[in-house]
Amino acid sequence: MASPLYTVQKPEGVVTCTQPQKAVYLLTFDFAPDNRLTEDFCQAMLLALDIIQFKYPPGVVVTTSAIPKFYSNGLDLQKAIETKGFFENNLFALFKRLLTYPLPTVALMNGHAFAGGFMTGMYHDYRIFNPSKGFLCLNEVHFGAALKPAMCSIFRQKITDQRTFRSIVLEGHRFSGKEALENGIVDGLGGLDEVLALIEKKNLTELPAAGVFGQLRREMYRETYAILERCKDDEAEADLEAEKELKVKESGTKRVEVWERASKGSKL
Repeated sequence: MASPLYTVQKPEGVVTCTQPQKAVYLLTFDFAPDNRLTEDFCQAMLLALDIIQFKYPPGVVVTTSAIPKFYSNGLDLQKAIETKGFFENNLFALFKRLLTYPLPTVALMNGHAFAGGFMTGMYHDYRIFNPSKGFLCLNEVHFGAALKPAMCSIFRQKITDQRTFRSIVLEGHRFSGKEALENGIVDGLGGLDEVLALIEKKNLTELPAAGVFGQLRREMYRETYAILERCKDDEAEADLEAEKELKVKESGTKRVEVWERASKGSKL
């Protein structure tokens, strides 16, 4: 195994950067037990990406997990709620960094990627998934959490088949490796060897040379970029939607009460 180029250490875990071959940087995160997307995780990844961009020659960034069972099990919801500005300053900052990063990115998803972990993989340019174990799943529908705009838009822009999109968002379907490949969610199945083969086949190490890779990606996913730019307004928009839902509930409840009274009167 290649010697680390550097490590980013946080109280909750570590991100290690190695170079499996020239112009390929492998970021391996290890935040036991399941790589939850906490403030520590997001900030470690943001710094690790900065170090590659501003210290090393251009190349391709590959991210993966040191924990065989999990690429990432998503947010720690309690910590996210308790951390002031968590979404704007941490999770969405990481999403935005990946969306605008000047180098090609590949997610080597070696295990389960649920909820925010699935989203993080989708913010990469390419995805290689474990063919024999693990699932990709946006399971918010199962535990009663709404999706913020930046969480959903990346799926809307990258998943072209509406039936697959519906299965992801509204059904919380668990995609195996085979299903993920068949539905265009991932670009291949395998491990690091398959990632390196993909990089070679698509000549990805040469693409950053012109200096516009990040700008092209940002334009390609303009809708998602715009949402990330205004993510600080998410809370106000959520409050407005909650007010609308309350009015709908109150209005609907009154109509049902009127119907019930009328129904009882008609039976007399």
